[in-house]
Amino acid sequence: MTPKVAQFLADRQPATPCLVVDVDRVAERYNALLDALPLARIYYAVKANPAAPILRRLVSLGSSFDAASWEEVQLCLAAGADSSAISFGNTIKKASAIAAAFEAGVDMFAFDSDEELEKLARHAPGSRVYCRLLVENTGADWPLSRKFGTTLAHARVLMLRARDLGLDPYGLSFHVGSQQTSTEAYEAAIGKVAMLFTDLSAAGLDLRMVNLGGGFPTRYRDDVPEIDDFARAIGRAMTAGFGNALPEMIVEPGRFVVADAGVVQSEVVLVSRRGHGDDQDRVRWVYLDIGRFGGLAETEGESIRYRIRTPHDGGEMGPVSIAGPTCDGADIMYERSNYRLPTALRDGDRVELLDTGAYVSTYCATGFNGFAPIGEHYI
Repeated sequence: MTPKVAQFLADRQPATPCLVVDVDRVAERYNALLDALPLARIYYAVKANPAAPILRRLVSLGSSFDAASWEEVQLCLAAGADSSAISFGNTIKKASAIAAAFEAGVDMFAFDSDEELEKLARHAPGSRVYCRLLVENTGADWPLSRKFGTTLAHARVLMLRARDLGLDPYGLSFHVGSQQTSTEAYEAAIGKVAMLFTDLSAAGLDLRMVNLGGGFPTRYRDDVPEIDDFARAIGRAMTAGFGNALPEMIVEPGRFVVADAGVVQSEVVLVSRRGHGDDQDRVRWVYLDIGRFGGLAETEGESIRYRIRTPHDGGEMGPVSIAGPTCDGADIMYERSNYRLPTALRDGDRVELLDTGAYVSTYCATGFNGFAPIGEHYI
């Protein structure tokens, strides 16, 4: 909760649920990452929050962009980004999306399969391509490895095939999982990449780039390593794997840049006891006007555990289960994560979910149960 956000909420009292993002804080986080990893080029992961004010500020700071769709490419271009500063980083793309991006000047694409590589050769001839490797996501609160990436052996075949298809085999990439809390995950992944990089270079490929993906964490309820800890681990691993012949480095942060710049304000819809027996034996449920279908999708499996601030903080606390407002039994955020909220909390109270600048507005369902999408304010 930055002072700007606190002042906005106090002065404006916007309708809830709403997301308020301090764009100056986004710039601070971008610069902090730039200071920690000065040798890496930052490609902001647009999917974390694609709001135009954020993209325009990042363009002004010299950021590049990691787009997951043709629509995200268009958003970047509309914000003033040059096409040469956009990477189409999704390994699953429609042929029409590849062709549209290539026509717009995008010439860097990710892939991890034979079929995707062939699409790139047909619809983005001569473009720079990089192959995504499958790496361990141990330590990540939001793992990604099951759907994306390929083995070292298959990646070797694919990169050689890329050259044969007339593409430019530019580099290799990986992703250690979102909200990664282990610095060792980067070290292990870089070690794998370095071995394949050396092998492919010996096979005659002109590889120039390693894409370290994103994953840098935000502090929610639990402490996480600082960005300087990750930077030191990455520096050690890159030096061990490549010596003085360091390739270009790319990072694709999303959560790290925007998460703690945003706050969701929500209204308590209902506080009730469920079950039988005395009050002390019945579970206290707190229902908010935002839930898993209104933007809090990352509470699935209670993976991302947001801090919650209420107007009664400092008073008597008690255990709660926390759920959203919809008529869907899956719309429950927290039952097992030992959340405790003030016993004075009542319907009509406004509460704040902190560090919600990433993956909230983009996950918001449109009109489920008739509820309007979350309001957004960028200040």
